[in-house]
Amino acid sequence: MSKGWMYILECADGSYYTGSTNNLERRFAQHQAGEGANHTKKRLPVKLVYFEEFQRVDEAFFREKQVQGWSRKKKEALINGTFENLKPLSMAYRDVGKGGFGHFENLNDLNTLPSRGVRYSNPECNVITNKSKLGKYQD
Repeated sequence: MSKGWMYILECADGSYYTGSTNNLERRFAQHQAGEGANHTKKRLPVKLVYFEEFQRVDEAFFREKQVQGWSRKKKEALINGTFENLKPLSMAYRDVGKGGFGHFENLNDLNTLPSRGVRYSNPECNVITNKSKLGKYQD
């Protein structure tokens, strides 16, 4: 199997698109040319704001599906490298105040939750958070 990448693009309207591929440069060029996903071709230009490299493309696809389900704020914590914010942002809105974890008067009370952790599909993946490494994808 070939290497894979999970990536997050920021679209011209400020929305995020999460995808995976076995060739990051080619896929980014496709998105920029309007040949990518429907979401991105309607919101050009796009910028690559985050990516992770995996040994296998199926691991990247699994990670894509995981991150796609995240809230905007959680994706931004990942993009910005503020990993300490991932755990508090893992609390689903549907769980707040429904008795499963107690009643919360405000979102600051989420810090009292038991640890749910952040699960990565491959702890050996290369997480790219250095903005300078994203430079050629920012045009």
